[in-house]
Amino acid sequence: MSDPLLVVLLGPTGSGKTALSISIAEEFSGEIVNCDSVAVYREFDVGTAKPTREERTRAPHHLFDIVDPTEPMTAGQYARRARQVLVEIREREHLPIVVGGTGLYLRALLDGLFQGPERSESLRARLRERETARGSGYLHRMLTRLDRQAAEKIHANDAAKLIRAIEVCLGARQPMTELWQQGRDPLTGFSILRIGLDPERQALYARINLRAEAMFAHGLVEEAGGLIERYGHFAGPLDSLGYRQAVEFLDGKLTREAAIAAAQQGHRNYAKRQLTWFRREPGVHWIQGFGDDLATVSKALDLVSRQIP
Repeated sequence: MSDPLLVVLLGPTGSGKTALSISIAEEFSGEIVNCDSVAVYREFDVGTAKPTREERTRAPHHLFDIVDPTEPMTAGQYARRARQVLVEIREREHLPIVVGGTGLYLRALLDGLFQGPERSESLRARLRERETARGSGYLHRMLTRLDRQAAEKIHANDAAKLIRAIEVCLGARQPMTELWQQGRDPLTGFSILRIGLDPERQALYARINLRAEAMFAHGLVEEAGGLIERYGHFAGPLDSLGYRQAVEFLDGKLTREAAIAAAQQGHRNYAKRQLTWFRREPGVHWIQGFGDDLATVSKALDLVSRQIP
């Protein structure tokens, strides 16, 4: 007897993954599992493009709004919770559909992660202080000295990932990339179908620009300001795309127009990095279109129907 199917829907931000996931879920009695590292957080709504209330009524959704704004959520923690959800969906004999653009979360879920050293809040605080004192790029240069391969895979402005990588290197006393090859625990019990969305690049960028502008128009700055009032600057996702630029506007570092433009550029750059990451995923069935295009939906439904045992 073959393993039950697991659909993994991946692709860059703005490619229509949510719309396609709902179409698949409605056709095949599916349940949607979030794989976005910001959408797991409560109170971060405007800047995350989470499924709307109406969309959530059309299929069960899991792992949205499960973490308080000041709590950490590592890839390993996500993977453990997501695997439990997948088992529960399998027991209900429904189709699990993992959806999102956070490559590290997806890798942790499907391939497993090494058991790295525990978090050290004191070390993290020292690293943040040094980055502030010595200027942008300090963390990336430090990681390059400790583990050049890891530094090449992490963006120089992604402080959270840089700090974790440095923490692992120092705690384990060896490069993180060497640890990646040890102690992996791949997901079992499912037959995995990976479907990737790859819309035409200029059309994707145009949609990303409109969405970033709409987030500011629909209350992103106000939401960020409310989060700062409640939690200070300690809510981790405030450093994520969109929120970071809204905070810089609130702090007087950018005009509103410059903040919108910076958010648009940041999201376009992120889409490029996502596609580069996902190109390394094995066995992806790439579809050249947006997830809300009828032709794309038809191709995806056909792929799923041919894989269901």
